[in-house]
Amino acid sequence: PSSPFMPRMVAVFLIHLFDRGQAVHARRTWYRSGMKRFHLIVALVFAALLTTACRDEAESRQAEFYVFGTLTGVTLWDVHEAESQRAFARLQETFQGMHRDWHAWQPGELTRVNEALAGGEEVATSEDIVELVRRSQELERLTGGRFNPAIGALIGLWGFHTSDYPIIGPPPERPEIEALLAGRPSTLDIRIDGLRLVSSNAAVQLDFGAVAKGYAIDIACAQLRELGIDNAIVNAGGDLRVIGSHGDRPWRIAVRAPGGGIVGSLETGRDEAIFTSGNYERFRQEETRRYPHILDPRTGWPVEDLASVTVIADEGLLADAAATALIVAGRSGWREVAQSLGLDQVLLIDGSGKVYLTGRMAGRIELLDGIESEIVEFATE
Repeated sequence: PSSPFMPRMVAVFLIHLFDRGQAVHARRTWYRSGMKRFHLIVALVFAALLTTACRDEAESRQAEFYVFGTLTGVTLWDVHEAESQRAFARLQETFQGMHRDWHAWQPGELTRVNEALAGGEEVATSEDIVELVRRSQELERLTGGRFNPAIGALIGLWGFHTSDYPIIGPPPERPEIEALLAGRPSTLDIRIDGLRLVSSNAAVQLDFGAVAKGYAIDIACAQLRELGIDNAIVNAGGDLRVIGSHGDRPWRIAVRAPGGGIVGSLETGRDEAIFTSGNYERFRQEETRRYPHILDPRTGWPVEDLASVTVIADEGLLADAAATALIVAGRSGWREVAQSLGLDQVLLIDGSGKVYLTGRMAGRIELLDGIESEIVEFATE
C-alpha cells in the first residue's frame, strides 16, 4: 500500500519530549519547539502478527503534522481508511490555525492582541485565545505566579522567541531583566469581556508556550471524539494525551532520563495527559555556562534546581502548565504547587539523576533496576 497513513504490521513510534521550556515562561512552546521536557518514548506496537492485510487496514492509522515547531503525531486505533483520512484532514486544518494564531513572535492573532494590550486598547479576539487567558489566570493564582504567560517580553529578552537552539552568547544584562520585572506583568491584569480583552498593565505580553500545546491536544482529542473515534493518542514533541485503549490493552510509554537512557515505563489510563518539562535541551550558552530556557517569572532567571518534571492529569492544558510550574517551584516548593493544583501523579528528576515521585505515581511506573528513587507523600494522597 502506498498511502502514508497505511499501518505497518509492527510500528514503533518514538517521541522526544523537548521543551516545555518556557515556564511560560520560556518553555515548552510548541512553536519554539517545545521548550521543555525530558524525553518520552512512546512505543506503540500495533497489530503484531496480524493474519491478513485486510484486518491490518481496519485497525491502526498514523499521521504526522509538523506544527508547533515540532513533529506532532496522531495514532488512531480500530479506524478504517476513510474515517482516518477525514480525521487527519480536520486535524491538519486545526493545527495549522493554532500555530498561526497562537504564535508569540511571528505575525498573527496573538501578536496583534499583544500590540493592543501594550497600547492599553481593548481588542476583540478568538474564543481560543480568550479561553487560554481565562485558564491562565486561574493557573497563575493557583501556582502563586510560578506559571505566568504574561512574561512574553522577558522571554523575548532572553532570546527564547526562536526555534533554533542552542543560542550562543551572554545572558541579558541584569538591569534589563530587572526593568521588565519592575512592570510586574500578570495575566490577572487582563480584563475579559466576552471576546474582548484589555489590560491595565502595558507590560503584559502574552506567550502561551507553556500551555498552548496542552490545550491544542485537548482540542484535537475532542475533535476526534466528535468524529466517532474513541481510541487514539495525540502527541506534540513528546507531550501527549491518550483516549481509549490500544486494542485489548492500554497504551504504554517509556520514560528516559534527562541524560539519556530509560528510567522506567508505565501504562496509560483511558483518558489522560502526560507532559514533561525539562531544563536541559533548550538553552542559551555562554562558553561553558548554560542558561535553560525555562524562566522563573518571579526572578526573571532560568531555573536549574530540577532537570525534569513529569505530570499526569486528566487534561493536556493542566498537565502542560503544571509541569512548568512544578519545575519552577523546584525541590522546595513543588509539593505546595502540586497540592494547590490537585495533582497526585508527579515524577521529578534532579541534576544527579535521582527520581522523586508521589505515592500514586510510584504505584504506576515500573522503574528500572538501579534507579535511585524516593517516594514523597503529601496531603492530596
